[in-house]
Amino acid sequence: MKKIGLKYLLAALFCIVFAAIYEYFSHQVYSDYMIFAFAIPMLGGALPFLLMTAYGSFFPGRTSISLYHSGIMALTVGSIMHGVLDIYGTTNSLINIYWAAGALLIAAGILVAIMRSRTVKTDS
Repeated sequence: MKKIGLKYLLAALFCIVFAAIYEYFSHQVYSDYMIFAFAIPMLGGALPFLLMTAYGSFFPGRTSISLYHSGIMALTVGSIMHGVLDIYGTTNSLINIYWAAGALLIAAGILVAIMRSRTVKTDS
């Protein structure tokens, strides 16, 4: 779990660097979605996995982790794409698909982890 948390920290660092470079070349046009895209992998990815490592709590299975990762990455990419469109000066309603897909994938990952934890407890 510590390795996963560190990967999320690297993803957050990549988002910070990407946003800084992109906005450097954007002629003083900024987007909060681009600036704060790093918070999604930091708070949604690194924090939970590093806390699971520190406290030694329940570790979810591969399916739930994969669903959760996909959700976090969908939200991160959606935030960056929203920022790109903001900087460009346009909007697109299809950006909402990122938010919906990300939320559904995260919810599915958490649900699978909860179901797995109940199965593990009843088998013991």
